[in-house]
Amino acid sequence: MLQNRVDPFGRLIRTAEWRLAWQRGVIHNAQKEIVRLFKIKPWITCVLEFRGRHREIMRPDRWTELFFFDEATAFSAGHRPCFQCRYADHQRFKMFWLKGNPAYGFDMKTPVALIDAVLHAERITKDQSKVTYEEAINLLPEGTFVTYEQRAYLIKAGQLLLWSPAGNAAGIAIPQVDKVRVLTPRSFVNIFRAGYVSKMG
Repeated sequence: MLQNRVDPFGRLIRTAEWRLAWQRGVIHNAQKEIVRLFKIKPWITCVLEFRGRHREIMRPDRWTELFFFDEATAFSAGHRPCFQCRYADHQRFKMFWLKGNPAYGFDMKTPVALIDAVLHAERITKDQSKVTYEEAINLLPEGTFVTYEQRAYLIKAGQLLLWSPAGNAAGIAIPQVDKVRVLTPRSFVNIFRAGYVSKMG
């Protein structure tokens, strides 16, 4: 089993569960082993089938196919919709990203590379660890992943759902804590506040 599934922390794990594909450039070697966390700043999510194309997983010198359970997990790990195979989703994402993050002064004509630069700073540090931050749990919108008791939980329907590779477990009540550590990058949390509805498993 290949190490090409991704959790809300952005870690690459081994599991048979997957639904969508994503990529971060060529990050594997000829033995199909992950050798780096990323190679390019555009971290994207793709559909599993597109125009009848077929790809061999982790071909030498070709971009590394990674997989995740749902879009909410992808956002937590720092990935956006692909401009090509998910064009409509990408346009919707960009519209809500601009609405939720007006301080940058971007518009629909802004190259997505500028948004990718913002996202890259929000998701990973110089030592390649995941960027997290604290925020009041009652201010976080649905679709956001947080850590609670050192595990990843999704905020959905007024509850916390424990993440697993096979899907989110039964919910627990929102804990009575002032703040939690947030896994989903800030600008993605802002698109949820602006009205973007993430696809959650």
